[in-house]
Amino acid sequence: MYESSLALALVPYTAGEQPKNQRLIKLNTNENPYPPSPRVAEALAAGYASLRLYPDAEATAVREAIAGREGLSPAQVFCGNGSDEVLAFAFAALFAGKILAAPDVTYSFYPVYSQLFGVDYRTVPLREDFTVDVEGLMQGCPVVLANPNAPTGRFLPIAEIERLAAHTREAGEALLVDEAYAAFAPETARRLLEGYDNLLIVRTLSKSHALAGLRLGYALGSERLIDALRRVRDSFNSYPVDRLAQLAGAAAVRDDAYTAEKVKLVCQARDWTAEALRARGWEVLPSATNFLFVKAAPADAAPVQRRLREKGILVRHFASGRLKPWLRISIGTMEEMERVVEEMGEAEGR
Repeated sequence: MYESSLALALVPYTAGEQPKNQRLIKLNTNENPYPPSPRVAEALAAGYASLRLYPDAEATAVREAIAGREGLSPAQVFCGNGSDEVLAFAFAALFAGKILAAPDVTYSFYPVYSQLFGVDYRTVPLREDFTVDVEGLMQGCPVVLANPNAPTGRFLPIAEIERLAAHTREAGEALLVDEAYAAFAPETARRLLEGYDNLLIVRTLSKSHALAGLRLGYALGSERLIDALRRVRDSFNSYPVDRLAQLAGAAAVRDDAYTAEKVKLVCQARDWTAEALRARGWEVLPSATNFLFVKAAPADAAPVQRRLREKGILVRHFASGRLKPWLRISIGTMEEMERVVEEMGEAEGR
């Protein structure tokens, strides 16, 4: 047997489809419908000549830009190739060999990383309305939580996050809050960092800054937690974030006005779409993200997904358990969302 037992046992994460037919309205992977800040193009053009050199191992310019925006020290910021890589380092640095608590419906990379890094992954069922059972999570330690959650889009108030931070700190363990969609939410867990040195917040520039194709994510936390991530990173690859990604990322982070404008447009389209679908009889969960979770069938929404694809609209369906009746619909431009509402039509049995 050439493969290791670990490689044979792993069940990899399944990403959303990336179609070659670009004529489809692509609303299945929660990408931003708008281009990145124009400053990104300027930074990429200016950095071309520097590609002969290895990148800054510490991604200093990006970390300084993020730290300035968040009111933190650069030593409290860590960068990696997308938030997925940052999450992987965090699982290795904080959870390896431990019993980890997480909601049963959440980002499906968590059980993959748990298997990879020897984490005993225990789940706590979401409530019937897909809200997080905080009391249930507090029976375990440490804890990982996506907020807003994916794929439901539901937001857990920061006061509840603080309860989890206090619980895990008392037990001498970490709380990881995955804020991939924080830019579209009413608030973030950032204000808790001063009081909880066991809290690690992971974010991405893929959604809010329209840099999904660049792969740049980051973590915010105490210097102790950031140092743990750095030690794990440097055991894999001491130059993980390339030069162009660093230049573009720093430029995007500094253009607050552009990002805020595009996030506002996405939120407006999200809220309009949710109300329009509800008016036609569809059940739509409250969302604090750049997507909607829509109950499209009593038992299995796969036929609705196929019908939308035939109409040129690509959305995500999760073919397992209690998620089968639901579709996750990323938010596109207002024109695209008007098309979605039109093609969804009215709910059956309305």
